[in-house]
Amino acid sequence: MEAADLIWLNGEFVAWEDAKIHVLTHGLHYGTGVFEGVRCYDTESHGPAIFRHQDHIDRLFKSASLYYMDIPYDRETLRQATLELVGRNGFKDCYIRPLVYRGYGTMGLFPLDAPVEVTLACWKWGAYLGEEGKRHGVRAKVSSWRRISSDSLIPQSKASGQYLNSILAKIETHKAGYEEAIVLDDKGHVCEGSGENIFVVRDGVIYTPPPTASILDGINRKSAIQIAQDLGLRVVERDIARAELYLADEIYLTGTAAELVPVREVDDHAVGTGSPGEVTKAVQKAFEDALHGRSPRYAEWLDAIPSHFYPATSDTSSGSAG
Repeated sequence: MEAADLIWLNGEFVAWEDAKIHVLTHGLHYGTGVFEGVRCYDTESHGPAIFRHQDHIDRLFKSASLYYMDIPYDRETLRQATLELVGRNGFKDCYIRPLVYRGYGTMGLFPLDAPVEVTLACWKWGAYLGEEGKRHGVRAKVSSWRRISSDSLIPQSKASGQYLNSILAKIETHKAGYEEAIVLDDKGHVCEGSGENIFVVRDGVIYTPPPTASILDGINRKSAIQIAQDLGLRVVERDIARAELYLADEIYLTGTAAELVPVREVDDHAVGTGSPGEVTKAVQKAFEDALHGRSPRYAEWLDAIPSHFYPATSDTSSGSAG
């Protein structure tokens, strides 16, 4: 990871190397935190702009509420702090990580006496599964680990501790030689990737698991659904059997870190022709146009960074967000 200059920590901008917490921070021991993954792009229409910024902030607050954490700042304060953070770091393209967590002050499983703390960080980070993966597709494996169930935790919350589930799936499939994992839900239906939502295309129809399948209802998932429908494509939310992955004409994944990535192979079965299909390529192009401000139709999804937040001497050098 390449360090930036500043991080926003509990209301103050501090040097990257000074953004530290106590080793007895509650969230470090018990996973009591929630977070977001957000991206800023150097758009053609708005200059540097954060994609669906308000939606990410709203989900952060919802995730925190589900785990009984009252964020000590309002939405607009965090929005403005994020815009300023990106500008003061001189980024045009970057990945942004808001994190809300239980801090230092108490220990044990009862968390409500631990303070709620907030940090915002940003850094240069390319496409999560690689530019090559975005162009030609990735190889995926169905993991032996099942997605957490709503009987035990809250899959709809982007909670820190819950990602141990995804980490196990990611490591398992990496060690087996694949780029990504696909996890099933507790009923054996297709759920999602280790960090992405999944779409399966058969006979020109796009299928994707419903929110009841223990998925995280991704913001880029919603964007990809709307874009596909705007292209005149049919999108159906329903349970998907594992075997349908092998029978699919096309498969693609969506997520903030990964963006939109085709899947060319699942469990050593080629997906369709083994190359990104026409539906995937059409949705991907329109999605990329939306991210980079080339589509007026989706301009409302962009939250521009005001120019006065950038240092006067900065060349606002671009990151490599893809």
